[in-house]
Amino acid sequence: MTNNHSEQVIKANIYINQEQEKVKNSKYRLNYHLMPPVGWMNDPNGFVQYNGEYHLFYQHYPYAPKWGPMHWGHAKSRDLVNWEHLPVALAPSEYYDNGSMDDHGCFSGSAIEKDNELYLFYTGHSIEREPMQVQCIAKSEDGIHFIKENQNPVVDYFPKDGSKDFRDPKVWQYDDQYYMVVGSKKDGKGKALLYHSSNLIEWGYRGVVAESNGKQGDMWECPDLFPLVKEHALILSPMNGEKNEKPIIIFGEMDYKAAKFSKERSILLDYGHDFYAPQTLKDEKGRRIMIGWMDMWFSKRPSEEGGWAGAMTVPRELTYNHNSIFIQQPIEELKTLRKNHHHIEDFDIYGVRRFPKFDGNGSELCIDFDIVNSDSPVFGLHLRCSTDRSEKTIIKVDKINEEIIVDLTSAGKGESGIYKAPYKPTIDGKLNLRIFLDITSIEIFVNHGEQVITNRIYPHTASKEVDLFAEMGKARVLKADKWSLKSVWK
Repeated sequence: MTNNHSEQVIKANIYINQEQEKVKNSKYRLNYHLMPPVGWMNDPNGFVQYNGEYHLFYQHYPYAPKWGPMHWGHAKSRDLVNWEHLPVALAPSEYYDNGSMDDHGCFSGSAIEKDNELYLFYTGHSIEREPMQVQCIAKSEDGIHFIKENQNPVVDYFPKDGSKDFRDPKVWQYDDQYYMVVGSKKDGKGKALLYHSSNLIEWGYRGVVAESNGKQGDMWECPDLFPLVKEHALILSPMNGEKNEKPIIIFGEMDYKAAKFSKERSILLDYGHDFYAPQTLKDEKGRRIMIGWMDMWFSKRPSEEGGWAGAMTVPRELTYNHNSIFIQQPIEELKTLRKNHHHIEDFDIYGVRRFPKFDGNGSELCIDFDIVNSDSPVFGLHLRCSTDRSEKTIIKVDKINEEIIVDLTSAGKGESGIYKAPYKPTIDGKLNLRIFLDITSIEIFVNHGEQVITNRIYPHTASKEVDLFAEMGKARVLKADKWSLKSVWK
């Protein structure tokens, strides 16, 4: 680590310690999601389990609630629910011999353990220099204090298959080799570029492991390639021009000898507005867990008034259900936040019915609708309602088109819009919605995670009520369970 890097890290940490009390009680702070202590947060980085603890780094600009020269913020947890903020791990500081630098940002990347040391792989970013983006390493013996590698950049130029947009390294081990996939673009197609190494320092280029089919973006950000049960999966966040699109997951087979990933099918990971740059790890329990940035570029962010912006989703386990359908399930540990359980069952909804004993600020709602015996074509919930119902987030079940519709046109100060996800009733004609509400967020898991819809919402703090409604006829509810969720932030 150069003296300049040490100075920049110390400077950032001093600023955070001075300012975080001012931000701590601002009105839009969340109850149980990871968010920055102060300033700006975007992509999750370096999601890893190290010495028995989960570590999550993230793109961070501590000095304002807006994007700036990227640092790496850092938090750790024993259960992925209760988080502890740690000192900033990386700060922009370096000039490299090849003419590149990371003075304008330590961009996104990943983490891996080797010989009891924790390695962070990140993209060094510069402006108006060639090359613009290079791949770099920082190492730590304690998982907290990091030294930038003297041999940086370890990948010092983009290959002929890529372009100056060359970023977001994800590193993993397979057999006795290390592999790294980097996002790039060329000829109007997003690409994932593959490298391999025996020691994490010297890297050889293997080629384009996968690329867009022409409809999957012209730049691939934050690629993540991993095995999932009996196949492989590639997660990526596509861009079209300057517009960031919804992340997708592509399923197929990975041929390491040929350095090719065969793309067989793909789906959206999340149908909401506020989900980007997800990253996964495989933990010591064998689970593939994903967490994403719960926000989106160019959004309205009322939290900026309080000195902070950005948050992470609840962690999701990626797996398959008994019908071999890919699902995303909130991790089991989230149940430890539950309190004040309320259960009702076997009732019909006509018109609008207020759900009893509900505080919508921090809560979990699990509801089973009987699709077969509901004759209303449209029914659902009003969440975060004001007492006069002028402010509300609307969740509609459209039986005719088999869609879940999230309507944010009256949801408050944040982004407006309507977001739709397809659904299929279960074999016995049920539809399950599991909804996580926090102060400024809503995450909806449809049919136990077959689809997910994530949005940030910024209603008035007094808008806490929940309604059930049926537009015509009746909607049949088999059961509904509600819990308040404890805050993890003191």
